Amino acid sequence: MTRMLTFTGSCWSAVLVVAIGVSSYGCKDSASVSDVPQVPLSSLAVTPGSLQPAFSSTTANYTVDAPTAATSVTVTAAPQDSTTTMTINGVSTAAGQGRSVPLGSPGSTATIRIVLSSQTGGEGTYTVTVTRLLSSDNNLSALSVTPGSLAPSFASDTLTYTVDVATTVTSVNVSATKSDPNAVLAGSVTAAAGVPTGQATIVLDGPGTSKMLSLTVTAPNGSSKTYGVTVHRAASDNNNLSALTVTPGALAPGFAPRTLTYQVNVETKVTSVAVSATKSDPNAVLSGSITDPGTGQATGQATIQLGGPGTTTQIAITVTAQNGSSKTYTITVNRAAPSSDNNLSALNVTPGTLAPAFAASTLTYTMDVATNVTEVTVAATKSDPDAVMSGSLTAGTGVATGRATLPLSGPGTTTQVSIIVTAPNGNSKTYMITVNRLAPSTDSNLSNLTVSAGSLMPAFAPGMTAYSVDVSATDETITVTATKSDPNAVMSASGSVIAAAGTPTGQVTVPLGSGTITSVTISITAQDGISTKAYTIAVNRPAR
Repeated sequence: MTRMLTFTGSCWSAVLVVAIGVSSYGCKDSASVSDVPQVPLSSLAVTPGSLQPAFSSTTANYTVDAPTAATSVTVTAAPQDSTTTMTINGVSTAAGQGRSVPLGSPGSTATIRIVLSSQTGGEGTYTVTVTRLLSSDNNLSALSVTPGSLAPSFASDTLTYTVDVATTVTSVNVSATKSDPNAVLAGSVTAAAGVPTGQATIVLDGPGTSKMLSLTVTAPNGSSKTYGVTVHRAASDNNNLSALTVTPGALAPGFAPRTLTYQVNVETKVTSVAVSATKSDPNAVLSGSITDPGTGQATGQATIQLGGPGTTTQIAITVTAQNGSSKTYTITVNRAAPSSDNNLSALNVTPGTLAPAFAASTLTYTMDVATNVTEVTVAATKSDPDAVMSGSLTAGTGVATGRATLPLSGPGTTTQVSIIVTAPNGNSKTYMITVNRLAPSTDSNLSNLTVSAGSLMPAFAPGMTAYSVDVSATDETITVTATKSDPNAVMSASGSVIAAAGTPTGQVTVPLGSGTITSVTISITAQDGISTKAYTIAVNRPAR
């Protein structure tokens, strides 16, 4: 049993055996002292753990820090007097006998009392307060990054790592396992107390960048440790184009990412081309003839001015990958020399027919038109629309066909039609057409002559002008039908026109006398109005 003694007074000169709170500067009014146990122990031990302070038979109170893994401690004590009886937490225990005392959860305390009783009735008490420590384990037992490999290999006491992944990897999976499941994992990967493993998918930045991962493990006792992982995403080596076009024009050969050299042919009138190039990796850089559109932008464009007709222009497009490797695509644009085509592809005159028939290489033609034709329409088409047509017809650059209606000189004259075709390169060619307007016809012949009764004697011939016809007594009239050799002649009978110019055939019906000879005359006046011819038919009708 522990007793408290209290002393009251002004000042004591005597030195007491028991300790009294005495100041070196004077005496206090009162002091209190704890008795040592009346019934002492000779030894006291707690395992696992160490007594604080170290055991002394005169010290009644102790503390012990037990490991967090300890779920119980063993208390071993022995009284100084072998006749003394002892209990540990109320359980009778022999001297030197270990007594197991259960502990609470980590962080909790347990009070252990050792009570001694002597045969004379004396009593002594020792108190041990055992604290089950919280875990200080702030380690990881495993750490992995997929895809990838930690460098150096994982060890719980190594805090800094790097991981290299390919440029095509856009995210990694991180898995971390705590040594003490009751620790807490925070940062890039999280896992609450009681959850041993944390996992997370980490999205990486673009190729050529690094991502810092931080994993902090906090032990149950509050101590912490931070692991760092730097993920390096490799810079891209893609220095290809995925598309390349030139407008106007067509690449030869057709575009392919691994083909670096191309030709483009354009017409002579093309003065510039538009070039469009698309990077396979938008983070690559374009240079040369095309300015880069900016990081992350795929397509660059430029308008390239060409040299003069007949020249070539070089276009160079360099693609530099993120890792610094580069590739240059080259396009040679050939601007055509001015065309030398000074041909016609078609030529016709209306009315009329060319002689000979049109051919591009034939330059001279003639054609005859009737005397009454006063004008002709000429149409000519250039082989190269960009040639220039001049002369009797005109057609500028870009106009394929020229057309004109041309007046003719008088009948019996000729009219010259000239068509000059000048190629874009300046070379020229002249097509000539001689149009013959015929003189008025002198043809005063008939091409045919028939009668409605009897038969001509002799048989009709254009050069024969006198005929006779025998008819029957019953035929009171006769009809004569005549056809002019030249439809433009004028045919008359009995002073009256029976077929004007342009009408080929005429008729006349003549009454016949009985027993008489009737003369029928068909007169032809040629187109010239001068030449004439008369065809005479003597019709013999017998008397009744």
